[in-house]
Amino acid sequence: MSARKPAASRLSDIVASELETRILEGSLKPGDRLPAERELAVELGVSRPSLRAALQALAAKGLLITRHGGGTFVTDFMEAPFVDPWQQMLKDHPDIHGDMLEFRHMLESQAAQLAAERATEADLERIGACHAAVEQAFDSNDLETCIAMDVAFHQAIAEASHNVLIGHLSSSLHKVLQGHVQGNLEYLNARPELWNQLKVQHRAIWDAIRERRTETASLASRHHIEFVRRTTLETQRDEERRSRASRRLGAV
Repeated sequence: MSARKPAASRLSDIVASELETRILEGSLKPGDRLPAERELAVELGVSRPSLRAALQALAAKGLLITRHGGGTFVTDFMEAPFVDPWQQMLKDHPDIHGDMLEFRHMLESQAAQLAAERATEADLERIGACHAAVEQAFDSNDLETCIAMDVAFHQAIAEASHNVLIGHLSSSLHKVLQGHVQGNLEYLNARPELWNQLKVQHRAIWDAIRERRTETASLASRHHIEFVRRTTLETQRDEERRSRASRRLGAV
């Protein structure tokens, strides 16, 4: 007896699940445009009607959005509910910044440890490429590129942990802290001895992950975030001193 082919509705569920998995694991990221319908249908081995039904189901969940004449894109549905309120909270209550860094301390040390244990060869190649880009950006003193490459490096490690929650929380947390990351890098860039320490710390994390030294990777990550915490406090104090001095000049 020949095997019965799955019904079209069942096939669309399978396709929707496959695409949803890619979104969860970070293969498809917020803002990514899906391939053209014909190309994606061939890749997945399904008919275009089944693919359309799957895309409609994911759009109904808020994971995809189709722009007329512009294609289908992954939304930030997985991140926005966390990022939007916490960015405002951080702005209104700067005293919770330490709590954010404490959470980042836990998250990134665990991510580094798991990445050292679980990273595939493809993961290691990606982390290595990100680390090379970080070093090049830091040597160029291009702060905008430094910020982007620094975030990409840590995100590659988070995704190499092969824990979808760590991957998505890491991405969300970096968006929440973006302004503070920029301020801290500006502070460190003006102090070469501290700037060089950042490079050494990134290298230590990468080396430990590449060599599969799980505990060392975790310790290197914790050391890095503790350094970030201390220098962030110095950045805040520096900004407060500048503001105080500016107010005094204005009062003269």
